[in-house]
Amino acid sequence: MPESGRAVVDNRERCRSAMRWGAAVSGAREQGVRHRGAHLGDFTVQPRMLVICGWALLVGGAGAVAALALLRLIGLVTNVVFYQRWSTALVAPGLEHRPWWLVLGAPVVGGLVIGLMARYGSEKIRGHGMPEAIEAILTGGSRVAPRVAVLKPLSAAVSIGTGGPFGAEGPIIMTGGAIGSILAQGLRLSADERKTLLVSGAAAGMAATFNSPLAAVLLAVELLLFEWRPRSFVPVVAAVGVSTVVRGFLLGTAPLFPVSAADLHATPVVMVLCAVAGLLGGALAVATTWLVYRAEDGFARLPFHWMWWPAIGGLVVGLGGLVEPRALGVGYDVIDQLLTGRATVSLIVGILVVKTLIWSLSLGSGTSGGVLAPVFMIGGAVGAAEGLLFPHVVPGFWAMMGLAAVVGGVMRSPLTGVVFTLELTHAWGAVLPLLLSSTAAYALSALLLKRSVLTEKIARRGLHLTREYSTDPLETFFVEEVMERRPLLLEGGDGVATAIRLTRDADGAPGGERRLIPVVTDEGATGLVTTTGDLLEAAARDADGPGSSTVADVCGPSPVTLRPDDTLRRAAYLFAEHGVTQAPVVTHGPDGRVVGTVTLHHLLHARRHDLTEEHHRQRLIPAKRRREPDVVPL
Repeated sequence: MPESGRAVVDNRERCRSAMRWGAAVSGAREQGVRHRGAHLGDFTVQPRMLVICGWALLVGGAGAVAALALLRLIGLVTNVVFYQRWSTALVAPGLEHRPWWLVLGAPVVGGLVIGLMARYGSEKIRGHGMPEAIEAILTGGSRVAPRVAVLKPLSAAVSIGTGGPFGAEGPIIMTGGAIGSILAQGLRLSADERKTLLVSGAAAGMAATFNSPLAAVLLAVELLLFEWRPRSFVPVVAAVGVSTVVRGFLLGTAPLFPVSAADLHATPVVMVLCAVAGLLGGALAVATTWLVYRAEDGFARLPFHWMWWPAIGGLVVGLGGLVEPRALGVGYDVIDQLLTGRATVSLIVGILVVKTLIWSLSLGSGTSGGVLAPVFMIGGAVGAAEGLLFPHVVPGFWAMMGLAAVVGGVMRSPLTGVVFTLELTHAWGAVLPLLLSSTAAYALSALLLKRSVLTEKIARRGLHLTREYSTDPLETFFVEEVMERRPLLLEGGDGVATAIRLTRDADGAPGGERRLIPVVTDEGATGLVTTTGDLLEAAARDADGPGSSTVADVCGPSPVTLRPDDTLRRAAYLFAEHGVTQAPVVTHGPDGRVVGTVTLHHLLHARRHDLTEEHHRQRLIPAKRRREPDVVPL
């Protein structure tokens, strides 16, 4: 028999031996199949999470204090500018009649100050805070410059205090996030741990601003963490808990806009109308999002530096303030009137038209301010307008539906919209109507717009952010389910020439060649491997000099060794960590045996399965076959 033929026969014997090892392993596994993956858990969590929780408690307290300081600072600027008095009480700029030149000029001056702060301080203070926090997480390793922690609240206080139609929550998200990030930068932490503390500070500030702990946690999960894992969720909740308790001592625990819903009885007709209200709110959310970025495009075409854009946006705000003064500022008093059913028709129309326009246009100018309070007001206004036509349920019911709808549509966070509304009003009996309204708006917004008002700015900076969270298909498959079960095996004593012939004559792996080949000894597999490249180089050296190399001379330990019960996700991580594309699969124990090999091609099996489940449509229960009528012969 030719040498190559004997080599193939010998290798078949080795393959049969490997298959016997694999059969023994499979038999043992079948006897205890319930233990496959017993080393895996629902979540991956380490005790270090408790260390991060400890730091998150500190961040939560600091975030609450920062939120209070920002609210007081906004009140101070508003009182000084519009009422010429020294007070930190939060008051509306349009609460009393003010001179026209003050209403018109204050936002312009405020915009000019913000432009100077952004140009000579930090450009990160421009915008409403959340896209900047997201960008720091995605591209900056969750690092925020210390000056942002100072300049962002100052710029927001100037913007809102001079009449800007914005909220405090966006700036406090950035400020609280900066506090967490600065603390994390002073510690020896990973980027993921820095992200956790950044988000902890952001959520703590949000919870302290609105007394809404659950909504703050949901917002963190839906918009900032990009994951649902104990390692981040638990510290964020710890920070929010401390922040809410501190807020209770400083500002009280009562809801911001209490609504009585004791007599709420929603009929089926009302439920249908809630979905209609959600669609209308979603349409308004789409329109405002489109208007914000059309305004930003318009400002970008101006033939002068962006430093002057906030001043132009301030002029728009001032003109709107002349038409409807109550559209200026944060507007908590107006939201309260809308949600308690005390708003007049003129106020509803004025807020719906003027607030929407001045907020969208001025936000596009790159000034500093948040989006939630304006969205609350606009949503409450559209809901109150619907309440003029829809059947009465309880005072403020339709305003709540509109608020949840516009939040769900603008921010693409339907659960956050529902929980925010409940925590702001304590109208716990309205859960189902709010869920219908917010989800309808969310569905319409997701169908009509690719991105939200929060993520569009991220996309315009050349980044892509997906907010679809799902189980990684690589996590649901084990290595043994996809591995090649008949690997080509070489013995350490084989000559290099024989090994090369084996690799050429044996069936090739996907792609037409074997790059990595396990090596076994008389005692069994040892985790040694060689590659076709190493074999060819050894053959070339043998051709140039005396002697004959063996496989043992060109093999070495595999940088990655997988187990049959490893997940494909772990395999992918190990491949990425060590820069390899193939690995042997070895059984557990000190005398582990090679039972297969895994390549990148095998990892794609999980992806193909995922695609099949998503796109392949089939009827599993066959349609009832119509019985053919009996034919009576003539």
